[in-house]
Amino acid sequence: MFRTRVHRNLSWISTNSSRTTTTHGQHYQYLQCSKLPTLYFQRSLPRLPIPLLENSCRRFLEATAPLLSPEEQTRTQETVERFRQGIGMELHAKLKNHDAANKHTSYISQPWFDMYLSDRAPLPLNYNPLLVMKSDSRKEYQNQVVRATNLIISSLRFWRSLQSDLLEPEVYHMNAKKSDTPSYRRWMKVAPKAFATYASYAFKAFPLDMSQYNRLFGTSRIPRIGKDELVQSPDSKHILVMRRGHMYAVNVLDSSGYIESPSVILGRLKAVLKLDADREAASVPLGVLTSGQRDEWAKSREQFVSNPKNADLLQSEVDAALFCVCLDGEEDGVFNEDRQEPLLKHLLAGKAQNRWFDKSISLLISADGTTAINFEHSWGDGVAVLRYFNELYKDTQRQPFVSTATVHTPAEGDLSNVRPINFEIDEATKAAVSEAYNKNASIVDSLDMNVLKYPHINKPTCKQYGLSPDSIIQLSFQLAYRQAYNGYVGSYESCSTSAFRHGRTETMRPCTNATQDFCEAILQPERSKPSAGELRAMIDKCSKVHGQLTKEAAMGQGFDRHLFALRHTAQKEGIPLPDLYETEAYQRINNNIISTSTLGSDALLAGSFGPVVRNGFGIGYSIQNDFAGAIVTTYKNQADGKVFIDSLEAAFDKICAVIQQSSSSKK
Repeated sequence: MFRTRVHRNLSWISTNSSRTTTTHGQHYQYLQCSKLPTLYFQRSLPRLPIPLLENSCRRFLEATAPLLSPEEQTRTQETVERFRQGIGMELHAKLKNHDAANKHTSYISQPWFDMYLSDRAPLPLNYNPLLVMKSDSRKEYQNQVVRATNLIISSLRFWRSLQSDLLEPEVYHMNAKKSDTPSYRRWMKVAPKAFATYASYAFKAFPLDMSQYNRLFGTSRIPRIGKDELVQSPDSKHILVMRRGHMYAVNVLDSSGYIESPSVILGRLKAVLKLDADREAASVPLGVLTSGQRDEWAKSREQFVSNPKNADLLQSEVDAALFCVCLDGEEDGVFNEDRQEPLLKHLLAGKAQNRWFDKSISLLISADGTTAINFEHSWGDGVAVLRYFNELYKDTQRQPFVSTATVHTPAEGDLSNVRPINFEIDEATKAAVSEAYNKNASIVDSLDMNVLKYPHINKPTCKQYGLSPDSIIQLSFQLAYRQAYNGYVGSYESCSTSAFRHGRTETMRPCTNATQDFCEAILQPERSKPSAGELRAMIDKCSKVHGQLTKEAAMGQGFDRHLFALRHTAQKEGIPLPDLYETEAYQRINNNIISTSTLGSDALLAGSFGPVVRNGFGIGYSIQNDFAGAIVTTYKNQADGKVFIDSLEAAFDKICAVIQQSSSSKK
């Protein structure tokens, strides 16, 4: 199954791995050698269901109720009922027919791609999220160029495993101790492939869609007027390395597609640093253009590639690169546990001189070795990226291939494998870069970021008191906003629908009648406030409602994507926009002032993204073993993140007090 051949670097032997292997051995070339093919379950995944129209209408009314006055609710109910009995039925039938004619995919997949690629907003802050990886506690592996080398090798091992169908299928195990076992894999191997997913369900193991994985590497978003496009170069053998605005194409696979030896890759990165040290920072950092408004970037690119040399270099060396590695300098900042915001803000959007935001994956590595992933979002969602992120961290922790003691293979002067990308810059491009830089700098300067680590709510605490961690955090966000701003607003929590073929995401609406009732009750004056036991019962009701909404969303039974697809159908068919989409209710619930996202990972140090509306809060949060954390982004003079963070801490305090008091009263 695996190819073996003599290699010019057979003298290199890994002494860091758990066993001694050559560079062309399975152990080095592949991250995993799964007994089940990577896409084993793909064919048998169920299709994403289209909810019943009456259910989506009911769920829409329930979700918007906390945001509306009684009079507004009545008007909304009338409009929704007309929609349900009239044009909504026609659009629903058209959507069902289109879905039936395209059984290879999901009803949301193409409209979702179109939505992402047609939006003209800049990618940083609006779309590209940030995941920051935990540092390596071993100093010999935390060095910038060493960590970059190990991350590149692990990325390539992941990619080659994926391409060779050797990466473990993505499966969500309800009880990993019982199902994530050799016995489970043996049973799955003999299950008929057409029914493998359903056989897996018997083990309470849920296979997930992996159709997005092939776009993790070798993919670029190309700006076009009106709508961008994604281009793929899966057979590329080089990566794009950026340093102080300069760009380099660095070969990391040999002519046969094997991963180059660690000493060779380390040497080539060191050659980049040497080349860069011998010249000034780029005076016209072309990457800044990728931070701009998409039509503006499309026009600049079109003019830029009218030069044949530029067109060839851009397409062959930049667009076709497997992924991007950005080696930042000391001037770009390092991680400070007590003051995380400056570096996190830089990694999220930066000043863009040393970025190429159009690449599917960019590894950002600070001077102190702090590592983050910034990814272009149109091609895929968090499930694929988080799998890659986790595997990357585990592999570099378990078996790093180089350290500060590793002797590198010199590559200075090897211009066939370390290629400075020298474009021909004209005055129009200089002007475009300058304009894009100023616009991005202004946007980044207007961004505010606040961080909260709250020690009294954590995984053990939630387990001790029988609490749903996610529900408690989301309830705290609602209470924080109600305390600070005396109201309720459109709130968004993303939920994956990857249990279905070509599923993307569904929206979970965490502002409910139950959370509203609790917030109003706990903020009552002491003399009229319900008892701790009664408030705890309300918390449990919030959790029950939250859990049901999450389950519905994950099973494709939310309402947001359905209404989105019906609207898309109307636009595609030239049908006038139905009145439902003009209602105050629809406008408010889609004005996501509180936009939240969480990723559970032992590898994650921090996660962040920009607000989705100008006066909103972008909240990346997580619950760890020793704290609950939130990173809140806002735009200055539009929303006050500090006020929200302070209110969130007070909300945590109130909820903790209720939990402890109600628990004490039961003893």
